[in-house]
Amino acid sequence: MDEKWIVEVEGMTKKFGDFTAVDSISFRVKKGEIFGFLGANGAGKTTAIKILCGLSRPTSGKVTVDGLNVYTQAEKIKEKIGYMSQKFSLYDDLNIEENIRLFGGIYGLSNKEIKEKSEILINKLGLQDVRKELLKSLPLGWKQKLAFSVAIIHDPSIVFLDEPTGGVDPITRRQFWEMIYEASSKGVTIFVTTHYMDEAEYCSRISMMVDGRIAAMGKPSELKKELGVRNMDEFFVKLARSK
Repeated sequence: MDEKWIVEVEGMTKKFGDFTAVDSISFRVKKGEIFGFLGANGAGKTTAIKILCGLSRPTSGKVTVDGLNVYTQAEKIKEKIGYMSQKFSLYDDLNIEENIRLFGGIYGLSNKEIKEKSEILINKLGLQDVRKELLKSLPLGWKQKLAFSVAIIHDPSIVFLDEPTGGVDPITRRQFWEMIYEASSKGVTIFVTTHYMDEAEYCSRISMMVDGRIAAMGKPSELKKELGVRNMDEFFVKLARSK
């Protein structure tokens, strides 16, 4: 495998009975890239991301993540990646420190590493005064930032973000993307699914899914120019109508 490709997918298909959720898609993702996996709800984004995280097995196709085979090395994949789901993955009835310790342990960090990284994370997010507060007392935007920070606490090579900005305001979404840029600048590959078309502008490259298939792929600027549109909302509408 070429080392610069963190994700390699060829003909990946996922069927549920007679229904095809992901229909023979192929793409590759580079190290340190912010790769956007876009499309309307139900387009197959979450199904695809679960396969890449080792949480689901594809029906067919070749799939590797950081050189690991999703069919035979799913457990090893889970050790090397970060994952943030639509629900933020944190526990409302634990306090902030407890959530960090729990996920640090899940990701295999030693007690010393968890203690050191907890302090760094809490100070960075400005949560010193509320570190003993239950997570449910935090505003949604802060939960989101904490969930992302916890997802990369073990320094993974790639982090999968599944609809991470759902339900938050545009300003908070922008702040969240600043955290994504910072992680990417340190070499972490970001694989993000979203149905917010404006977030496509923040990605290095995007893949647009329509009905389980990749309908377009490339840099946002190039794709907009190709269809002669001003923004990604217009791009998606024009693309969807052409299919």
